[in-house]
Amino acid sequence: MNVPFLDLKAINQGCREQLIEAMTQVLDSGWYIQGKSLEAFEQRFAEYCGTQYCLGVANGLDALTLTLRAWKIMGKLQVGDEVIVPANTYIASILAISENGLVPVLVEPDSQTFNLCPENVKRALTPKTRVLLPVHLYGQLADMPALLDIATEHQLLVLEDSAQAHGAAIAGRKAGGWGDASGFSFYPGKNLGALGDAGAITTSDPALYDVLKALRNYGSHEKYKNIFQGVNSRLDEMQAAILSVKLGLLDSQTAHRQHIAEVYLNNIVCDEITLPTLVRSEQHVWHLFVIRTANREALQRHLADNGVQTLIHYPIPPHKQQAYPGLQHLELPITEEIHEQVLSLPMGPTLTVEEALYVAKVCNSFVSKG
Repeated sequence: MNVPFLDLKAINQGCREQLIEAMTQVLDSGWYIQGKSLEAFEQRFAEYCGTQYCLGVANGLDALTLTLRAWKIMGKLQVGDEVIVPANTYIASILAISENGLVPVLVEPDSQTFNLCPENVKRALTPKTRVLLPVHLYGQLADMPALLDIATEHQLLVLEDSAQAHGAAIAGRKAGGWGDASGFSFYPGKNLGALGDAGAITTSDPALYDVLKALRNYGSHEKYKNIFQGVNSRLDEMQAAILSVKLGLLDSQTAHRQHIAEVYLNNIVCDEITLPTLVRSEQHVWHLFVIRTANREALQRHLADNGVQTLIHYPIPPHKQQAYPGLQHLELPITEEIHEQVLSLPMGPTLTVEEALYVAKVCNSFVSKG
């Protein structure tokens, strides 16, 4: 049996006719930037996340970068302010901080969930701390109630990186609806994926919304009148229409991912593999199913030899990247061990239970070889 890591073609074939209809409507409309398709998606996604506003942007990195920039314009941040972020995140979270002249403060994650650890956040606070940037890694929400308590006590802004957590919730409150703002990616491989690069910002702050609406559009609310030195970061009509179709399928696909994860959790039994820690079922939407093993290279090779495709998210932590020489002195043993041991198993809305059971069987046979 061959089990792909993620079959995007099969996922999109499942809603092919709906996608063609949506794209045809955009094509026939003659309006391709900032039109009715974008407006409709923004309204639906804001409602889905439980926020007042949603702004479509070009990608997830822009969503984070522009939000921090907007807070600078509004006088809430200034160059040199510190942003606390988990050390084991994808590089985009760090890029958004440094792009704005802010200082990323990398803290060790919770060793069980890999998410931002509230206790480590408290230890990292300084007089220059202005923002908490929790990353809902692999699809599981960080401990947002505890993090919001810290933010409230110390008057900090909270920017969620929800790029991997569309629909994840705690007590019914979804990712994107906890912080002062949130950045989403709709990269094709995400749980809610476009057919190209795409992103969005959610917030319930009308002042922030007003600034962001101009920033993404050359700094302009009205054509040829530029109040900020903005950028061109607009979610186009075609991608917005595609995302509206896929948003209608998201909850059922999430339920399937959760079922596949349950199959893995109940059937992978071995001493050499550490399974993910699940806090609450609704809290995790399983963008990725990430295991840990001290023998990653051997296990990945064993799985490949038996037709199972896996990926590594991510092999090099941000503080070891060439792009950030100023961070390379940091000693972050938990983060470094995570990056040396993680391995992502196949996961997606088209993965079958039979395939998941086969993956579990292959994992368990690796253990039997010692």
